[in-house]
Amino acid sequence: MTEDDLIAKLQAIVSHAAPGALLVGIGDDAAVWQPSRSHRSVITTDALIEDVHFTRAAMSAADVGHRALASNLSDIAAMGAKPVLATIAFGVGPGADEAWILDCYRGIAALAERAKCAIAGGDIVRAPAIMISITIVGEVRASNLKTRAAMLPGDTIAVTGPLGASRAGLAVAVEHPELASEAGAAEALRAFRTPEPRLAEGRWLAASRNVRAMMDTSDGLSTDLARLARASNAGATIETVPVAECARALAPRAGADAQAWALDGGEDYELLVSVASRAFSHLAGRFHARFGRPLLRVGVATAETGLRHAGGAPIASAGWDHLR
Repeated sequence: MTEDDLIAKLQAIVSHAAPGALLVGIGDDAAVWQPSRSHRSVITTDALIEDVHFTRAAMSAADVGHRALASNLSDIAAMGAKPVLATIAFGVGPGADEAWILDCYRGIAALAERAKCAIAGGDIVRAPAIMISITIVGEVRASNLKTRAAMLPGDTIAVTGPLGASRAGLAVAVEHPELASEAGAAEALRAFRTPEPRLAEGRWLAASRNVRAMMDTSDGLSTDLARLARASNAGATIETVPVAECARALAPRAGADAQAWALDGGEDYELLVSVASRAFSHLAGRFHARFGRPLLRVGVATAETGLRHAGGAPIASAGWDHLR
Protein backbone atom coordinates (compact mmCIF):
# COMPACT_ATOMS: atom_id res chain seq x y z
CA MET A 1 0.00 0.00 0.00
CA THR A 2 1.07 3.61 -0.51
CA GLU A 3 0.61 6.43 1.98
CA ASP A 4 -1.67 8.41 -0.34
CA ASP A 5 -3.87 5.41 -1.08
CA LEU A 6 -4.18 4.59 2.60
CA ILE A 7 -5.03 8.19 3.55
CA ALA A 8 -7.76 8.29 0.90
CA LYS A 9 -9.34 5.12 2.33
CA LEU A 10 -9.06 6.41 5.88
CA GLN A 11 -10.67 9.70 4.87
CA ALA A 12 -13.67 7.81 3.51
CA ILE A 13 -14.04 5.93 6.81
CA VAL A 14 -13.86 8.94 9.16
CA SER A 15 -15.69 11.54 7.07
CA HIS A 16 -19.14 11.00 8.64
CA ALA A 17 -18.60 12.83 11.93
CA ALA A 18 -17.90 16.42 10.90
CA PRO A 19 -19.53 19.22 12.93
CA GLY A 20 -20.04 22.62 11.37
CA ALA A 21 -17.07 24.07 13.26
CA LEU A 22 -14.69 22.12 11.00
CA LEU A 23 -13.92 24.23 7.92
CA VAL A 24 -10.99 22.28 6.43
CA GLY A 25 -10.36 18.63 7.28
CA ILE A 26 -8.30 15.74 5.95
CA GLY A 27 -6.46 16.42 2.71
CA ASP A 28 -4.74 19.73 3.46
CA ASP A 29 -1.60 20.59 5.41
CA ALA A 30 -3.59 21.43 8.54
CA ALA A 31 -7.17 21.43 9.78
CA VAL A 32 -9.17 24.64 10.19
CA TRP A 33 -12.09 25.09 12.54
CA GLN A 34 -14.11 27.97 13.94
CA PRO A 35 -13.91 28.04 17.75
CA SER A 36 -17.00 29.10 19.64
CA ARG A 37 -16.77 32.67 20.90
CA SER A 38 -18.64 31.82 24.10
CA HIS A 39 -16.64 28.73 25.09
CA ARG A 40 -13.15 27.84 26.26
CA SER A 41 -11.13 25.39 24.18
CA VAL A 42 -9.60 22.37 25.91
CA ILE A 43 -7.04 20.03 24.36
CA THR A 44 -5.71 16.60 25.31
CA THR A 45 -3.33 14.03 23.83
CA ASP A 46 -3.04 10.36 24.62
CA ALA A 47 -1.20 7.50 22.93
CA LEU A 48 -1.61 3.73 22.74
CA ILE A 49 1.41 1.59 21.91
CA GLU A 50 1.35 -2.07 21.00
CA ASP A 51 2.52 -4.39 23.80
CA VAL A 52 2.36 -1.50 26.27
CA HIS A 53 -1.33 -0.56 26.18
CA PHE A 54 -2.76 -3.36 24.04
CA THR A 55 -1.92 -6.59 22.28
CA ARG A 56 -3.49 -7.75 19.05
CA ALA A 57 -4.11 -11.14 20.64
CA ALA A 58 -6.38 -9.58 23.27
CA MET A 59 -8.61 -7.41 21.07
CA SER A 60 -9.62 -6.73 17.50
CA ALA A 61 -8.33 -3.85 15.41
CA ALA A 62 -11.69 -2.07 15.76
CA ASP A 63 -11.50 -2.46 19.54
CA VAL A 64 -8.01 -0.96 19.59
CA GLY A 65 -9.27 2.05 17.63
CA HIS A 66 -12.29 2.48 19.88
CA ARG A 67 -10.15 2.27 23.00
CA ALA A 68 -7.60 4.77 21.66
CA LEU A 69 -10.29 7.38 21.06
CA ALA A 70 -12.21 6.55 24.25
CA SER A 71 -9.21 7.28 26.47
CA ASN A 72 -8.93 10.77 24.97
CA LEU A 73 -12.67 11.45 25.06
CA SER A 74 -12.66 10.52 28.74
CA ASP A 75 -10.17 13.32 29.42
CA ILE A 76 -12.46 15.74 27.60
CA ALA A 77 -15.41 14.49 29.68
CA ALA A 78 -13.42 15.08 32.87
CA MET A 79 -13.18 18.78 32.04
CA GLY A 80 -16.93 19.04 31.51
CA ALA A 81 -16.36 19.65 27.81
CA LYS A 82 -17.77 18.33 24.56
CA PRO A 83 -15.38 17.09 21.85
CA VAL A 84 -15.09 19.04 18.61
CA LEU A 85 -12.31 17.50 16.53
CA ALA A 86 -9.46 15.03 16.72
CA THR A 87 -6.22 14.39 14.88
CA ILE A 88 -4.53 10.98 14.73
CA ALA A 89 -0.85 10.16 14.37
CA PHE A 90 -0.68 6.49 13.35
CA GLY A 91 2.55 4.53 13.54
CA VAL A 92 2.44 1.53 11.20
CA GLY A 93 4.26 -1.30 12.95
CA PRO A 94 5.19 -4.75 11.67
CA GLY A 95 2.15 -6.85 10.86
CA ALA A 96 -0.20 -3.86 10.60
CA ASP A 97 -1.48 -4.54 7.11
CA GLU A 98 -4.04 -2.45 5.29
CA ALA A 99 -7.01 -4.52 6.49
CA TRP A 100 -5.97 -4.15 10.15
CA ILE A 101 -5.45 -0.40 9.83
CA LEU A 102 -8.80 0.15 8.13
CA ASP A 103 -10.61 -1.89 10.79
CA CYS A 104 -8.83 0.14 13.48
CA TYR A 105 -10.06 3.38 11.92
CA ARG A 106 -13.57 1.94 11.65
CA GLY A 107 -13.51 1.51 15.42
CA ILE A 108 -12.34 5.09 15.82
CA ALA A 109 -14.91 6.42 13.36
CA ALA A 110 -17.87 4.64 14.95
CA LEU A 111 -17.15 6.16 18.37
CA ALA A 112 -16.27 9.56 16.88
CA GLU A 113 -19.62 9.68 15.08
CA ARG A 114 -21.53 8.91 18.27
CA ALA A 115 -19.50 11.52 20.16
CA LYS A 116 -19.96 14.08 17.35
CA CYS A 117 -16.20 14.49 17.13
CA ALA A 118 -14.74 15.18 13.68
CA ILE A 119 -11.55 13.40 12.65
CA ALA A 120 -9.78 16.40 11.18
CA GLY A 121 -6.44 14.97 10.07
CA GLY A 122 -3.22 13.49 11.38
CA ASP A 123 -0.14 11.66 10.15
CA ILE A 124 0.93 8.21 8.96
CA VAL A 125 4.48 7.03 9.77
CA ARG A 126 6.40 3.78 9.83
CA ALA A 127 7.16 2.65 13.40
CA PRO A 128 8.78 -0.28 15.25
CA ALA A 129 5.37 -1.11 16.79
CA ILE A 130 1.79 -0.01 16.20
CA MET A 131 1.26 3.39 17.80
CA ILE A 132 -1.91 5.48 17.86
CA SER A 133 -1.54 9.00 19.22
CA ILE A 134 -4.74 11.06 19.26
CA THR A 135 -5.18 14.74 20.06
CA ILE A 136 -8.69 16.05 20.74
CA VAL A 137 -9.93 19.63 20.94
CA GLY A 138 -13.07 20.22 22.95
CA GLU A 139 -15.16 23.15 24.11
CA VAL A 140 -16.75 24.08 27.42
CA ARG A 141 -18.48 27.12 28.86
CA ALA A 142 -16.09 29.02 31.09
CA SER A 143 -18.50 28.69 34.02
CA ASN A 144 -18.65 24.90 33.61
CA LEU A 145 -14.94 24.14 33.27
CA LYS A 146 -13.82 21.63 35.90
CA THR A 147 -10.24 20.86 36.94
CA ARG A 148 -8.55 18.72 39.59
CA ALA A 149 -7.64 21.69 41.75
CA ALA A 150 -10.86 22.79 43.47
CA MET A 151 -11.74 20.01 45.95
CA LEU A 152 -12.32 21.30 49.50
CA PRO A 153 -12.08 19.48 52.84
CA GLY A 154 -15.47 18.03 53.71
CA ASP A 155 -16.50 17.45 50.10
CA THR A 156 -18.10 14.16 49.22
CA ILE A 157 -16.06 12.12 46.73
CA ALA A 158 -17.97 9.95 44.26
CA VAL A 159 -17.65 8.06 40.99
CA THR A 160 -20.10 7.73 38.10
CA GLY A 161 -20.01 3.93 38.14
CA PRO A 162 -18.53 0.86 39.81
CA LEU A 163 -14.89 0.04 39.21
CA GLY A 164 -12.80 -2.99 38.35
CA ALA A 165 -14.68 -4.21 35.28
CA SER A 166 -11.88 -3.36 32.87
CA ARG A 167 -9.32 -5.11 35.06
CA ALA A 168 -11.59 -8.14 35.12
CA GLY A 169 -11.72 -8.00 31.32
CA LEU A 170 -7.94 -7.94 31.14
CA ALA A 171 -7.86 -11.04 33.30
CA VAL A 172 -10.25 -12.86 30.95
CA ALA A 173 -8.63 -11.65 27.72
CA VAL A 174 -4.98 -12.19 28.66
CA GLU A 175 -4.37 -13.93 31.97
CA HIS A 176 -7.20 -16.46 32.30
CA PRO A 177 -8.89 -17.07 28.93
CA GLU A 178 -10.46 -20.21 30.42
CA LEU A 179 -12.85 -17.86 32.25
CA ALA A 180 -14.40 -16.58 29.00
CA SER A 181 -17.57 -18.63 29.50
CA GLU A 182 -18.03 -17.65 33.15
CA ALA A 183 -20.80 -15.35 34.38
CA GLY A 184 -19.74 -11.73 33.99
CA ALA A 185 -17.01 -12.43 31.44
CA ALA A 186 -18.82 -10.84 28.50
CA GLU A 187 -19.49 -7.67 30.50
CA ALA A 188 -15.87 -7.55 31.65
CA LEU A 189 -14.54 -7.98 28.13
CA ARG A 190 -16.75 -5.14 26.87
CA ALA A 191 -15.46 -2.87 29.63
CA PHE A 192 -11.87 -3.75 28.73
CA ARG A 193 -12.12 -3.62 24.94
CA THR A 194 -14.73 -0.94 24.27
CA PRO A 195 -15.04 1.36 27.31
CA GLU A 196 -17.58 4.17 27.13
CA PRO A 197 -16.31 7.68 27.93
CA ARG A 198 -18.76 9.52 30.19
CA LEU A 199 -19.24 12.55 27.96
CA ALA A 200 -22.89 13.24 28.75
CA GLU A 201 -22.30 12.67 32.45
CA GLY A 202 -19.30 14.98 32.42
CA ARG A 203 -21.22 17.85 30.84
CA TRP A 204 -24.17 17.31 33.18
CA LEU A 205 -22.02 17.28 36.29
CA ALA A 206 -19.99 20.26 35.12
CA ALA A 207 -23.15 22.36 34.90
CA SER A 208 -23.57 22.11 38.69
CA ARG A 209 -21.80 24.64 40.88
CA ASN A 210 -21.81 22.03 43.64
CA VAL A 211 -19.41 19.85 41.65
CA ARG A 212 -16.07 21.37 42.52
CA ALA A 213 -13.43 19.09 40.95
CA MET A 214 -13.45 16.28 38.43
CA MET A 215 -11.12 13.85 36.65
CA ASP A 216 -11.37 10.39 35.09
CA THR A 217 -10.28 7.06 36.56
CA SER A 218 -7.96 5.97 33.78
CA ASP A 219 -5.10 4.89 36.07
CA GLY A 220 -7.00 3.45 39.03
CA LEU A 221 -8.85 4.99 41.98
CA SER A 222 -5.86 4.77 44.34
CA THR A 223 -3.68 6.69 41.90
CA ASP A 224 -6.22 9.12 40.47
CA LEU A 225 -7.79 10.16 43.78
CA ALA A 226 -4.30 10.79 45.17
CA ARG A 227 -3.62 13.04 42.16
CA LEU A 228 -6.91 14.88 42.64
CA ALA A 229 -6.12 15.44 46.30
CA ARG A 230 -2.58 16.69 45.61
CA ALA A 231 -3.82 19.11 42.96
CA SER A 232 -6.29 20.52 45.51
CA ASN A 233 -3.74 20.62 48.38
CA ALA A 234 -6.02 18.28 50.30
CA GLY A 235 -6.31 14.64 51.28
CA ALA A 236 -9.01 11.99 51.07
CA THR A 237 -10.48 9.15 53.06
CA ILE A 238 -11.90 6.21 51.11
CA GLU A 239 -14.89 4.81 52.99
CA THR A 240 -16.07 2.34 50.37
CA VAL A 241 -14.80 1.07 47.02
CA PRO A 242 -17.65 0.51 44.52
CA VAL A 243 -16.84 -2.82 42.83
CA ALA A 244 -18.37 -3.90 39.52
CA GLU A 245 -20.41 -7.10 39.78
CA CYS A 246 -18.44 -8.80 37.01
CA ALA A 247 -15.24 -8.14 38.96
CA ARG A 248 -16.79 -9.66 42.10
CA ALA A 249 -17.79 -12.74 40.12
CA LEU A 250 -14.50 -13.25 38.28
CA ALA A 251 -11.83 -12.24 40.79
CA PRO A 252 -12.10 -15.37 42.99
CA ARG A 253 -11.89 -17.58 39.89
CA ALA A 254 -8.71 -15.74 38.87
CA GLY A 255 -7.18 -15.98 42.33
CA ALA A 256 -7.46 -12.22 42.76
CA ASP A 257 -9.14 -9.69 45.04
CA ALA A 258 -12.05 -7.81 43.47
CA GLN A 259 -11.58 -4.72 45.66
CA ALA A 260 -7.93 -4.51 44.63
CA TRP A 261 -9.03 -4.63 40.99
CA ALA A 262 -11.44 -1.77 41.64
CA LEU A 263 -8.94 0.26 43.65
CA ASP A 264 -5.88 -0.19 41.45
CA GLY A 265 -6.99 -1.65 38.10
CA GLY A 266 -7.69 1.50 36.12
CA GLU A 267 -9.06 1.99 32.60
CA ASP A 268 -12.67 2.04 33.80
CA TYR A 269 -13.00 5.64 32.51
CA GLU A 270 -15.61 6.54 35.08
CA LEU A 271 -15.53 10.11 36.36
CA LEU A 272 -14.25 10.93 39.84
CA VAL A 273 -15.93 13.99 41.35
CA SER A 274 -15.74 16.16 44.43
CA VAL A 275 -19.16 17.51 45.47
CA ALA A 276 -20.18 19.98 48.17
CA SER A 277 -21.40 17.63 50.91
CA ARG A 278 -24.63 19.51 51.62
CA ALA A 279 -25.70 19.08 48.00
CA PHE A 280 -24.60 15.49 47.35
CA SER A 281 -27.84 13.69 48.18
CA HIS A 282 -29.89 15.95 45.92
CA LEU A 283 -27.33 15.84 43.11
CA ALA A 284 -27.08 12.04 43.32
CA GLY A 285 -30.87 11.74 43.09
CA ARG A 286 -30.96 13.93 40.00
CA PHE A 287 -28.05 12.00 38.49
CA HIS A 288 -29.92 8.72 38.95
CA ALA A 289 -33.06 10.18 37.40
CA ARG A 290 -31.08 11.48 34.42
CA PHE A 291 -28.83 8.49 33.72
CA GLY A 292 -30.63 5.55 35.30
CA ARG A 293 -27.77 4.57 37.59
CA PRO A 294 -26.39 5.88 40.88
CA LEU A 295 -23.65 8.37 41.58
CA LEU A 296 -21.61 6.27 43.98
CA ARG A 297 -20.12 7.75 47.14
CA VAL A 298 -16.48 6.79 47.72
CA GLY A 299 -15.44 8.91 50.67
CA VAL A 300 -14.67 12.40 51.88
CA ALA A 301 -12.03 15.05 51.27
CA THR A 302 -9.85 15.97 54.24
CA ALA A 303 -7.63 18.86 55.25
CA GLU A 304 -4.87 16.40 56.12
CA THR A 305 -2.99 15.41 52.98
CA GLY A 306 -2.60 11.83 51.84
CA LEU A 307 -4.95 8.99 50.99
CA ARG A 308 -6.34 6.79 53.78
CA HIS A 309 -8.88 4.07 54.53
CA ALA A 310 -11.73 4.97 56.89
CA GLY A 311 -9.83 3.36 59.75
CA GLY A 312 -6.85 5.64 59.15
CA ALA A 313 -4.52 3.19 57.39
CA PRO A 314 -2.65 4.82 54.50
CA ILE A 315 -3.41 3.76 50.93
CA ALA A 316 -0.56 3.42 48.45
CA SER A 317 -1.05 4.62 44.89
CA ALA A 318 -0.84 1.25 43.15
CA GLY A 319 -2.55 2.04 39.86
CA TRP A 320 -0.98 2.40 36.43
CA ASP A 321 2.27 4.33 36.15
CA HIS A 322 3.89 4.55 32.70
CA LEU A 323 7.38 4.76 34.17
CA ARG A 324 7.08 2.13 36.89
